[in-house]
This record gives sequence, C-alpha cells and structure tokens, in this order.
Amino acid sequence: MTPIDLATFVFFFLVVIGVSLWKSRPRRGESESDYFLGGRSLTWPIIGISIVAANISSEQMVGMAGAGAANQGLAVAAWQLMGSVFISVIAITLLPKFLRAGIYTMPEFLEYRYNTATRSAMAFITVVIYVGVLLTAVLYTGATALKILVGIPMGTGVWIIGTIGTLYAASGGLKAIAYADLIQGLALLIGGMMVFFLGLDASGGWSEFSTENAGKLKLLLFKGHPGYEELPWHTVFSSMWIVMIYYCGLNQFIVQRNLAAKTLRDGQLGMIFAGALWLLVPFAIVMPGIMAANLYPDQLAAKADAAYPTLIKHLVGNGLRGFIFAAIAGAIVSTLASLLNSSSTIASIDIYQRLINPKARDQQIVTLGRVLTVVFVVLGCITAPLLTDGVFGFIQQFQGFIWPGVVAAFLGAFLLPRAPAASGLVVLLGGPVLYSGFQIATQQGLFKTVLNEPLFKMHYLSQVLACFGILFAIMIAMTVAHPLPEPRKLPVREDIANETDPVVKIAAGLVIAAVAVLFLVFR
Repeated sequence: MTPIDLATFVFFFLVVIGVSLWKSRPRRGESESDYFLGGRSLTWPIIGISIVAANISSEQMVGMAGAGAANQGLAVAAWQLMGSVFISVIAITLLPKFLRAGIYTMPEFLEYRYNTATRSAMAFITVVIYVGVLLTAVLYTGATALKILVGIPMGTGVWIIGTIGTLYAASGGLKAIAYADLIQGLALLIGGMMVFFLGLDASGGWSEFSTENAGKLKLLLFKGHPGYEELPWHTVFSSMWIVMIYYCGLNQFIVQRNLAAKTLRDGQLGMIFAGALWLLVPFAIVMPGIMAANLYPDQLAAKADAAYPTLIKHLVGNGLRGFIFAAIAGAIVSTLASLLNSSSTIASIDIYQRLINPKARDQQIVTLGRVLTVVFVVLGCITAPLLTDGVFGFIQQFQGFIWPGVVAAFLGAFLLPRAPAASGLVVLLGGPVLYSGFQIATQQGLFKTVLNEPLFKMHYLSQVLACFGILFAIMIAMTVAHPLPEPRKLPVREDIANETDPVVKIAAGLVIAAVAVLFLVFR
C-alpha cells in the first residue's frame, strides 16, 4: 500500500469509529435495551444496510469468491439469492410475532413457548457456534485478506481485526455497530461494484467474459458439472429453505437488528431492503472471484480463497486501493462486532441473568456484556489460525449441527400450538445428535443407492433436510401423545402495530421477482 492508500484507510476507520461511538455515547443509567438493542430506535435504512454489512464480510469476499473461483462458479451466489427470497417472506410472517412479543433474544422466545430448559439449550448451542465457528472463520478470512494485500502475518492480522472490532462493539453496543455499518455497508457495496467493473474491463468486457465462462455462470449445477457435488441443483430448492429460515429469521446475529426496529414497518422494510441489496452479491463478489481465476490462475492454484484480494492487489490503483481495502476491512470488522454483540447478548441475558443471577441490575448486565465481548474475541483469535482453505464450505457444513433442531423448534411453536414443553428441548438436543449420525454414516459410505453401491457423499444439505423431517415427526408424535391443554400465550407489546403495510408486501414481491429473473437469466 502506498502512503495515499494508507492515509485513505486510516481516515476511513477514524470516521467510522468516531461516528459510531459519538452516536452511541453512553448515557447515565444505560439500560439493557440501550446497549443490546439500541434503545429499539433503528429505522429501516439503517437496519437494511446494517444487515448487509454484518452478513457480507470476509466469509463472502474470501470464502464465497474463492468457491466461485474454484468449482462452483456463480452457483455459490444461490445462497445469497435464496436469502433475498426468505428474508422478504420472514419480514411478513415471523418478524411481527417476534416484535409483538418484545423479546431481546431468540432463546427468550423459546422459554415463553416451551420452558427454561429449551431457552438455555438454544442459548448454549448458539454461543458455541458463534464463537467456535463463525467468529473464528471471520477472523481467519479477514487475516487472509490482510496477508495477501499488505503482507501482514496471519497471527498478527487476526489480533488487529479482533482489536478493532472489540473497540466499538464493547464500547457502544448495537447502536454503535449499526451506525458503523451504515458507513461500511455503503462503502462495501460501492467498492464491490468497482472491483466488478475493473475485473470486467481486464477480462475483455461482458461479451468475452460471459463466453469464456459460460460453464461457470450458472446458478444451478447439474450432474456432470465440476461443482455438482459441492452444491447440487436440487439442494437449492429442497433443503436450503431450512438454512434460510434459520439464518434470516431465527439467527440472533441478523435478527437482533430487526428486534431493535423503531416500528414494525421499519423492521419489515429494513429486512426487505437488505434482501434487495443482496441481489448485488453475484456481481460484486462471486463474478470477481471467477475473473480472478481466469486472470491469475497460477497465483490461485494453491489457495482459491485468495481470489478476491488478488484481484484487488493487481487491478486497483493507488488511493482507490486504500478505499476498497478499507471497505473490505470494515466489512470484516462489522461482521465481527455483530457476532460479538449477539454472543454477549445471549450469554448475558439468556444464561447469566436467567440462570445465574436473576436479580442482576441493568448496569451489571451491560458490564458483563462488555467483558464477554473481550473474552470471546480472545478465544477466536487463538483458534482462527488453525483453519485452512475452503472456509466457506466449512462454515456452512458445520452449522448443520444447529439448523434442523432450531428450525423444527420454532416452526413447531407456530404450526403445532399444542406441542408439549418437552418437545422443544427434545428437537434442539436431537438435532446435533442426528446430524452427527448422518455425517458419520455418509463418510463411512453406509448409505446405499438402488444399485447397492456406496453413496459416496450424501450432501450435507440433504442431511439437514432428513434431520429436520425426523425431528418434526417426533414433535408431531409428542403432540399427539401429550398435547398441551391449551396453547401458550406470548407477551404482547401494545406499542407495536399488528398489521403489515401494503408497501411492505409490494416491496417483498419485487425482490422475489428479481431473484426469479436472475435464475432465469443465469440458468
């Protein structure tokens, strides 16, 4: 990086941290709502851009672009496009129920519907996945980008990212993160599209790029395609919906912004706005990965995850390089801060306050949240350097331990109103056990095809679907055997509207239609 790049980078972060801390400066008598949910005051543009900044990070810019550069091509963008569909649907269906209940966390909802044990189980599982998998992966992929772009050693890069993320996550809570995201999210989208056009120009224009990569510019992969085993076409429609219901509607990491909405309309439009912005991901992230594989095949031979940083390193000029690098670093730090805030929220409220010290005052809970933020980032920084190439697949596959049970518990809460309290705990604990069994059986080749040949790999998304089916069948059986005398009643916030604005439904329909068009164009 030149002095101009370095100056641009430093100025960007000074502005981000300064604005976020100023907008979220602590007040006397700061409450849990102020720190963990930004005082429930977020409007829809901030919610939408904050979701994008939290979601699109090094996981995508390193992991997803790397998967596109390798075998999957544009098909890896199906994750984000299906997210656009489901976040729009969930904004209309599930969000009103959660906002009306006035909850702080998703585990809290499960206590109202089932019991304390169910809440505790989800809280524990969520914190383990966030800290042990997602937080570690963000630090690893962020440090990978730093190493390629500026030559910072992996271990040092991990601690740099962790320190910056902790600075405003611990200081200002969700409001600090949201206002930082407003700047970083816009910079990320602008920077990503700049990289796309620079890469397109270096590739000879759209006509030449699309002709040369016709096999990689497909959103659905059929048998015979090199990336078919990693993301078969049928899993996009048969199994991915479970992932998307969890990620867009039940995942504290994303949903915490929606729970902080000023009104129902703000929460719903914020989610749909995020879904609309996700439509840029195929162009801003995945296609640049494909371009990098064409332009610099020798440099990516050993590490496909280096695709996006390599493209920036070679194509972006002085000054602009500093801005784009700052946008990427900002996205990494934003996701990290969001994970830290969500993890500390659940650990502080669902575990400490609910199980250990029910009489804890608001200030004690906020202080604990800040301390846990530091503890979690230290744990992540210690384990992050242990990861290797292909991190996007690692992140997705490992979350299979949590997806089926959580989705079964929440859908059962609404679809089976008389499901007994014990059923929620059974499916939450049964999910990881079942998924482990499928993973072991698949790896050992125990599943057989109709030709009695070992089925080499039952895709992990198919395993997730099978686990969900078994778990939901168990819930139905428990409901038939021991139904509740009457459905449980949830808390009600009288200050939140109960009706969805027609504008919200129109916006959701437009986003879903746009996704359908992209699947038709890149079929």
